Amino acid sequence: MITVFYDGKCGLCSKEINHYREIAPSGVFDWQDITESATALEQEGVSLADGLRRLHALDATGQLHVGVDAFILLWRQLDRWRMLAAVVALPGVRQIANAVYNAFANWRFKRLAHCQIAANSETPS
Repeated sequence: MITVFYDGKCGLCSKEINHYREIAPSGVFDWQDITESATALEQEGVSLADGLRRLHALDATGQLHVGVDAFILLWRQLDRWRMLAAVVALPGVRQIANAVYNAFANWRFKRLAHCQIAANSETPS
């Protein structure tokens, strides 16, 4: 089973994850809204703030995938998304996708209040 850790308070994130949930085969994914509980993600050594910043997914072997790699893992399991996963996984394309995704993720993170609260709570006093 693949565990997907996502930001349930982000409207865009929730809408996208809900789409994937609707089309996903049963028994493939464990969807974890880290705004409700980040315990499982933190057990993987990932802070709540880092989890809110970028998508994280744990594959069946226990390997953690982050950002674009998490999306590729997810998309490979979805019928109409497999081709996108193959294209984005190509060398060069993956690097560009990572740069674009990380820029967007950082921009989104700075604008959401719950993300800033998580970031500030991790900053040492």
